[in-house]
Amino acid sequence: MKGNKHAVLVIDMLNDFIGPNAALRCEAGEEIVPNIRKMIDFAHDKGIQVVHIQEAHRKNDADFRVRPVHAIKGTWGSQFIKELEPEEDKGDYVVQKRRHSGFSYTDLDLFLREEKIDTVVLTGVWTNVCVRSTASDALYRGYNVICLSDGTASQTENMHEAGLRDMSLFGVVMSTEEYMLEAESKFENRDSA
Repeated sequence: MKGNKHAVLVIDMLNDFIGPNAALRCEAGEEIVPNIRKMIDFAHDKGIQVVHIQEAHRKNDADFRVRPVHAIKGTWGSQFIKELEPEEDKGDYVVQKRRHSGFSYTDLDLFLREEKIDTVVLTGVWTNVCVRSTASDALYRGYNVICLSDGTASQTENMHEAGLRDMSLFGVVMSTEEYMLEAESKFENRDSA
């Protein structure tokens, strides 16, 4: 497993993407909640940084010229789903964004560099849009990229697979379980060195 210090990015697990009342519902996103929860708990236990990326648009955002109105800053739709709310007491960090990528016009890169993180582990929705955009921007900035195949989701399985296929060209795609097993052995080897 590449990289010395990892951060788990939880992308857009918000009310306007997850659940029956979501403005841009990603039904498959509801299925990945347990895996993301497991990943967050693992990260907290192992001292891996967790960063929640929150879409938070202004009311007349340019994004709404091409997509339905969603995730307006300060509204219910932009809030994190209950199961995956940030845990600031455990060191979780929140990055608000207005574009697809978590790096676009945010302080994500600055935060990761300050924490000496060299690898991002991607979870969340939508695999082929926000997750892939964040992955591409991470690569451009010199980070190692890991995408959890069962910790990400899109509107359709084809969209999800297309996103994973793209990211596999410049990063590692693995399951949550595979990541935790590899990370566990890495921690054991580091601790015994």
